[in-house]
Amino acid sequence: MVRINVLNDALKSITNAEHRGKRQVLIRPCSKVIVKFLQVMMKNGYIGEFEIVDDHRAGKIVVNLTGRVNKCGVVSPRFDLTVGDNEKWVTNLLPSRQFGHVVLTTSQGIMDHNEAKRKQIGGKILGYFF
Repeated sequence: MVRINVLNDALKSITNAEHRGKRQVLIRPCSKVIVKFLQVMMKNGYIGEFEIVDDHRAGKIVVNLTGRVNKCGVVSPRFDLTVGDNEKWVTNLLPSRQFGHVVLTTSQGIMDHNEAKRKQIGGKILGYFF
């Protein structure tokens, strides 16, 4: 079976493990986009530390969970988000104000919507978590 969206598989396994009450989850395969997405989640305190395991194949990631993730998902297709549209997309994707984060890929790297608003840049929407 061919994997269509690796990031979607990773975020779905994190959500499922959180619902089951697990402390750790194994994500495979590993990719740069998944690592950057997890760094944004860790910076905001939604997950604990994560470790990349190199198995000389596609790689694995072991993520320590803290129990704070209610839902995380991918927005597909990757819609454009301009600086003016930021608030519109945030209200569409997140359950309430001041709660959750929308993750974008920009020309300056992968970041959440608050950082993109501070830097006054737009990009494409990767996903969200709250």
